[in-house]
Amino acid sequence: MPQLRVALAQVNTCVGDLTGNAEIVRRWTRDAAQAGAHVVVFPEMALTGYPVEDLALRASFVAASQEHLDRLAGELTEAGCGETLVIVGYLDGDEVGPRNAVAALYRGEVVARQFKHHLPNYGVFDEHRYFKPGNQLTVLRYRGLDLGMVICEDVWQDGGPIAALGRRGVDLILSPNASPYERDKDRVRLPLLARRAGEAGAAICYTNVVGGQDELVFDGDSMIVGLDGELISRAPQFVEHLLVTDLDLPTGVRCEVVPDPGFTVRTVTLSDDPLPGYEPAAPVIAEPLDDLAEMWGALVTGLRDYVHKNGFRSVVLGLSGGIDSAVVAAVAVDALGPDAVYGVSMPSVYSSDHSMSDAKEMANRTGLNYQVQPIADMVAAFVGPLRLTGLAEENVQARCRGVLLMGLSNQHGHLVLATGNKTELAVGYSTIYGDAVGGFAPIKDVSKTLVWELARWRNASAAQRGELEPIPANSITKPPSAELRPGQLDTDSLPDYAVLDDILDDYVEYDHGLVELLAAGFDEALVRKVLHLVDRAEYKRRQYPPGTKISFKAFGRDRRLPITNARKGYI
Repeated sequence: MPQLRVALAQVNTCVGDLTGNAEIVRRWTRDAAQAGAHVVVFPEMALTGYPVEDLALRASFVAASQEHLDRLAGELTEAGCGETLVIVGYLDGDEVGPRNAVAALYRGEVVARQFKHHLPNYGVFDEHRYFKPGNQLTVLRYRGLDLGMVICEDVWQDGGPIAALGRRGVDLILSPNASPYERDKDRVRLPLLARRAGEAGAAICYTNVVGGQDELVFDGDSMIVGLDGELISRAPQFVEHLLVTDLDLPTGVRCEVVPDPGFTVRTVTLSDDPLPGYEPAAPVIAEPLDDLAEMWGALVTGLRDYVHKNGFRSVVLGLSGGIDSAVVAAVAVDALGPDAVYGVSMPSVYSSDHSMSDAKEMANRTGLNYQVQPIADMVAAFVGPLRLTGLAEENVQARCRGVLLMGLSNQHGHLVLATGNKTELAVGYSTIYGDAVGGFAPIKDVSKTLVWELARWRNASAAQRGELEPIPANSITKPPSAELRPGQLDTDSLPDYAVLDDILDDYVEYDHGLVELLAAGFDEALVRKVLHLVDRAEYKRRQYPPGTKISFKAFGRDRRLPITNARKGYI
């Protein structure tokens, strides 16, 4: 029973930072070598970051990726890691076109390269636009073991490279991944890998990236699954981690290389030396987070990395005393610390006393920077000369707040956070250049009802740790209102949020039309109204800031509909 010590390097890379990402590979490889690992596996396209999008179409960037890879192989040997087999994802290119690739680095050389076969073209993925598929599989013969390689989507597809490697009789499959987080994703991966391990007749090492990249967030959740489908080890979510695991691998019967449908398979012998003996260590299995903790972790990670990777030091947001701004502020404080968060109360003539007192209490509870900037005079300067009334007057209030926040941003270098939620974004319940202003929208993909759930969870988790609950109780329990006219409530314009979110979930997430929604028991007049609001608001969503994706289908990368859309009642 040969033993192999494998390290899965769950790291946070940044798109385009070839120098920084190469340093991450060097640093974590040194850590893996010091931990006695024989093999270390980095995520998909770790050298370039993922997704590179149209950077893949720049010949200079492709060439730079290849140059950094070749240089990295030598640098690892110079660092004393030459005997460690390093598996790292990068961007390759040949006469066919750009390639999503993985390389094996050993003893100062790039000893093998393999290209991704299955290129996802759904949801947030558009890899057919960028990459050409590969159909050659490489088996690394290393110290008496046969190691196969696949890249991310190659694992998610039935058959394909996994089945081909199984027919080849490999002992272990190494799988670099860049699998974005969405709700319940971690509950899908383990059963999938268990099925694939059975299909291959081999254990699978699944390394996933962690961290935020624009609207995407990656939760890590790297793991090793045995050929029997049992979980051997698992990394924690939303943190960088080196998962070191000792494997007892029953070796398969060596198969001759025979023609395989759709693939060619080649074997590269790296070392015939037997593994030296060592004292095996107990595997680590991190418990996955529960549903709400997982989503909160995604929101915190997405915001933190967007701020830091884009060179900002602080954020500013409007603190209205309502639930949305309170949750955004709490996420920001968790992500960046209170000293980097600036909250501004901007009362108008219609603002209630509790909106200001709740905003101040939020600031006191979290320690964020707080100031009050009344907007009544600013609003009057527009409303009076233009004789604005009704909706026009209401929108001026929101736009004055937007101008104020952008002014503070320009003056002090803060990133402005938009505080709108997915429900409001869906039905157009926001003001362009007003409350929709900003550089990032942390809860853009969080429905209104889920905003309340997350607020209660965050307070409960604080209480459980003996800490002060960050979100004022009144912000959670009071009826939501934009306070743009006397006595205004959200329910004056919108259905009850619980019902509204149910309809939106079916329409937006699952593309259910009128017939299916009526069959589900929703009132026809209400359904028609909601669908009309959603379709009419597409132009607003196009102008909204990016925000962290946590659902199956987020606005933006996932859901792309025409603004000009003469459907004439067809639903």
